Amino acid sequence: MITLCLDSCSGPGSIAIAHDGQTLAESMLAAPAKRQNGWLLPELERLLISCSLTLDRIDLFACTVGPGAFTGIRTGVATVQGLALALEKPCIGLSTLALLAAALPHAAHPVCPLLDARKSEVYAGLYRCGDLPTPLVEERAAAPSPWLEQLNGPTIFTGDGALRYRELITATLGKNALFAPPGHAVPHAGHGILLAEQAFRTGQTLAPEQLLPRYLRLSEAELSRQQKI
Repeated sequence: MITLCLDSCSGPGSIAIAHDGQTLAESMLAAPAKRQNGWLLPELERLLISCSLTLDRIDLFACTVGPGAFTGIRTGVATVQGLALALEKPCIGLSTLALLAAALPHAAHPVCPLLDARKSEVYAGLYRCGDLPTPLVEERAAAPSPWLEQLNGPTIFTGDGALRYRELITATLGKNALFAPPGHAVPHAGHGILLAEQAFRTGQTLAPEQLLPRYLRLSEAELSRQQKI
């Protein structure tokens, strides 16, 4: 099976292509979410050529559906929807936080991926990581302090939110605050390949029209509209 996975929910965007779980090619570009719609398709074409593949050879399309930048989420979902619909192939929607946790398989302690959500909040999750990450709590948007105060025992933090709030995390958890290397702070599409293939094996595929963004809080436009109402 050939799987395509892309992440555009965070600042850097990434694309990975794999055959039966083995990565054939992966690319990442540090670009704001609003610029990713001009990068994804040309870079995907380049990766396909480098692997001597055409789009119709892709069996499974996967992308992160949130949390993250609203523009980036929509860009990735729309791209995968369009490709999968045209080729009549199944889709998988992945959590951006799960991709971060997947970079730390067989971690000795729970993994807490944090994404900087701006407005003094983080997108937060907590996972037990074996071969693949298993969620321990529901992901949410939260102020850092209340989220950290509910954590017990040694916890491994990762993500750009962990970098931004490292001092607060250390002050709150003390010696129980452990940190993944900085290179793990950005989601990689390659880490989504195994998640997508596991979802495929367990019958969690979606038709393209069922692939939807997953927002953990309202966008600025929605907040503005509610205030006006």
